[in-house]
Amino acid sequence: AAARLAAEQEVENLSGLSPNPEKDIFVVRENRTTCLMAEFAAKFIVPYDVWASNYVDLITEQADIPLSRGAEMKGKCGTNESELELSWLDQAYTLKLSFLKEGHNTSRGPEASWRLSRIQFTYDTSERTYFKDAVSPGKHTASSHRLSALVTPAGRSYECQAQQTISLVSSDHQKSVQLLLSEVRIQPFDIPADFVFGEEHKCPVDQREQLEETLPLILGLILGLVIVITLGIYHIHHKLTASQVQIPRDRSQYKHMG
Repeated sequence: AAARLAAEQEVENLSGLSPNPEKDIFVVRENRTTCLMAEFAAKFIVPYDVWASNYVDLITEQADIPLSRGAEMKGKCGTNESELELSWLDQAYTLKLSFLKEGHNTSRGPEASWRLSRIQFTYDTSERTYFKDAVSPGKHTASSHRLSALVTPAGRSYECQAQQTISLVSSDHQKSVQLLLSEVRIQPFDIPADFVFGEEHKCPVDQREQLEETLPLILGLILGLVIVITLGIYHIHHKLTASQVQIPRDRSQYKHMG
């Protein structure tokens, strides 16, 4: 148990290596080998109640809480389950990401994939950096239900530059907390080498944007190829017709024959 605990505590926050101040980098290592890597920018949009000016009615405000670059972290890796836990501002905020790898049968045979299976976000409305005059301040937990996000083939890393929104349900009167993720690259299983991601699996939004960027180029190349082929055919046809004997249409031109 002590050896397992030591392995779980072998974690590194490498966020300072990112040129983007909003992007964080986290690494979990066991037996001196990387077993989980995660890079992403994250922000939470959390609704909370404050008193109206009449001190009778309640109105809803919104706190925008970014993931702090100096976040403390814990992590653990397993064959089929991995976990990353981050906390910041003296434990006022805690984010726990759980990953699951599972096999399934397809027309091509048995295959395995991993996914983000659970998100749990704990926040304290008595913390004054982001919550101003919250009614009944205290700790709340927002979590996902039956989550199946970031689905990726086993052995590959998930990559998505576009912003994604994941909704969480809070214990604070069932309010909806929004987690905004962007510039994501995560691999919680089967990392090929120390500090090295496996081949990327792009999210559908990135794939569509990449197609939209390359489609005009592809169409331009096809159009150019069609023009070249057309000109080539015209040139060959012109040479063939020029080399053929031209028969005079005016019969008077036949007088010198015979």
